[in-house]
Amino acid sequence: MSTLSIATAKEVFDLLRDDLAAIEKEFSQQSASEVAVITEIAEYLIAGGGKRIRPLLLLLSAKALGSTSDSRIKLGAVVEMLHTATLVHDDIIDEADTRRGRPSSNTTWGNAKCVLAGDWLYMQAFHTALEQRNFRVLDLLISLTQQMVEGELLQMEKLGHLINEEEYFDLIYRKTAYLFKVSMQLGGAITHATDQIDAQLGEYGRNLGLAFQIIDDVLDLTAAEDILGKPVASDLREGKATLAVIHALERGTGADREAIRKVLADRSFDHVSHLQILEILHRHGSIDYATDTACAYAEAARLSLADLPDSDAKRALLWVPGFVTSRDR
Repeated sequence: MSTLSIATAKEVFDLLRDDLAAIEKEFSQQSASEVAVITEIAEYLIAGGGKRIRPLLLLLSAKALGSTSDSRIKLGAVVEMLHTATLVHDDIIDEADTRRGRPSSNTTWGNAKCVLAGDWLYMQAFHTALEQRNFRVLDLLISLTQQMVEGELLQMEKLGHLINEEEYFDLIYRKTAYLFKVSMQLGGAITHATDQIDAQLGEYGRNLGLAFQIIDDVLDLTAAEDILGKPVASDLREGKATLAVIHALERGTGADREAIRKVLADRSFDHVSHLQILEILHRHGSIDYATDTACAYAEAARLSLADLPDSDAKRALLWVPGFVTSRDR
């Protein structure tokens, strides 16, 4: 069994600093359009920052397999452009007012312009990916697009309704974890990894993505608004039942279940307060259950790297799950 140590945050940043800066520059260049409003919206979105965890995964995947190709920079920008485009569309669908502590782009430019800017960003990402002349890359990105669109449509159909854990995990796999999976597999695609390594990279990304989304959903319920950068309990207000809520629904009293159902159906806290919902969740250990489930997926991600050769990139990949599960935003 490997005794490889887990990297520190500083070691990961030092390892990737130049590549992440190059991706940021590439993203900015690729987002420039002759149509000024597209560039304005793109620049606003880029300035909003973000964790850049998806390009980080692609870089580490490629580095772990020995890649020094410029493709990792181009494709790192591609996955961040795709992610950014989906956030624009999500904000329009969810009628969100804020994103990362700032007004969402649609509150400034309106839904019509933003949905088209999101479409443009998405196609620009595919244009950049096409330059790689790599069918595996295109296959991964097309599959990703189908999964994310299907996930969004499925979620829209289930808004305000009770769902079970199986349905929840299907949704977050499509909407979030699949992009983590593809980000890892793109690193394999540019190094022509074996099917076995490709599968293990994908498994790491899938498990990490599930952990990431579960923690996101927990933070939506429990974090302070100034830390989270958006209104708390947005999911419940949008009629979305997440893992902790599903757990409490299955274990709560009749009154507990009715209170949760009321919030989901009303899509507001007009009749049942956020604090009342939190009390129900804590009383049934539902927040701890969701957090423990995320940690289990994070550990499964680490275990899936067993066959990768030891390297600084592998040490960094071992660090990422802990970052994902311990963050506060």
